[in-house]
Amino acid sequence: MKFLIAILGLLIVFGLAILVSSDRKKVKIKPIILMVVIQLVLTYLLLNTKFGLVIINSIADGFGKLLEWANEGITFVFGGIVNEGASPFFLNVLLPIVFISALIGILQHFKILPFIMKWIGFVLSKVNGMGKLESYNAVASAIVGQSEVFITLKKQLGAIPPSRMYTLCASAMSTVSMSIVGAYMTMIEPKYVVTAIVINMFGGFIIASIINPYTVTDAEDILPVEEGAEKQSFFEMLGEYIMDGFKVAITVAAMLIGFVALIAGINSIFDMIFGISFQDIMGYIFAPFAFIMGIPISETVTAGGIMATKLVTNEFVAMLSLGEASAALSERTIGIVSVFLVSFANFSSIGIIAGAVKGLHEKQGNVVARFGLKLLYGATLVSILSAIIVSVIL
Repeated sequence: MKFLIAILGLLIVFGLAILVSSDRKKVKIKPIILMVVIQLVLTYLLLNTKFGLVIINSIADGFGKLLEWANEGITFVFGGIVNEGASPFFLNVLLPIVFISALIGILQHFKILPFIMKWIGFVLSKVNGMGKLESYNAVASAIVGQSEVFITLKKQLGAIPPSRMYTLCASAMSTVSMSIVGAYMTMIEPKYVVTAIVINMFGGFIIASIINPYTVTDAEDILPVEEGAEKQSFFEMLGEYIMDGFKVAITVAAMLIGFVALIAGINSIFDMIFGISFQDIMGYIFAPFAFIMGIPISETVTAGGIMATKLVTNEFVAMLSLGEASAALSERTIGIVSVFLVSFANFSSIGIIAGAVKGLHEKQGNVVARFGLKLLYGATLVSILSAIIVSVIL
């Protein structure tokens, strides 16, 4: 039964993508089928084999150790202000982003990350039928973040046509930054975080190649990567990345305060007026999508509400909602929804990406802003596609 629902789900997702396709005749079927097969194989390896278990545990242990080291700095600054046994979200989940951001800066400074991103992107370009630029961008977005990635492309930003710009932005919105992966792993199971990151990359190529098909010639497929206008000293770079990490932590905290309070207020008002919360209403709207993702009918409304929360607010708020609702959900549903949540596909990301691009190139920023809703539409389909793939394996 789950295979039939998965096939139905894939057909619906591809149908929704074709519905807004810029040129259906240019859609290449073979690379799409190949990438779906790769998604299934990778998901099976990560979730259902000893090899995958070793990889997941190694990554989880690695991030666990990073969080331990981060806690040393957090305890030094904030030690004694928290009651024993308490676990403040800001201190335990968000502030470790500062330390992980610093590590990313170090790996960037010594050219380790640029090398990895460039060559993994080159290999991916042989699979996805797209250019080296698109493949590099997908890998880079998953490491440095959806806004920072465009800094590495600023040399050629003005020469990128709107069709390719859409794919670059869709990839950025479909992935997550490595700096906050550790935070995710404190809220949902690490195996779902890792699996989502891997298959979202291919999902981004699949959906973009349907919504926005085009052909890149060898002459157009160049990949000059910006490495900084001037060479920074090690400690200049380190200070900059530490402050960037702190800004991310503060920004996420501010958004959580605002969104969680806003949802609580809206839920209360709807409950008083209509006798049903806003999240429950959104749950009914998104329930059909939860169903095609392989979630049992009895749990689709709850899962749909969490999915809608992620789209309207952000993934952190939705992960908190998932944690609160987990007692009423099966392990299979928790896994499917967890994978859906691991991406930047939400309304606020439109502004973040458009703003990042506009800061580097005003004309291109306006181009991105114009296809903002279509961007979110595609990135959301990527999340649904990844959840369907996982539902086949779980």
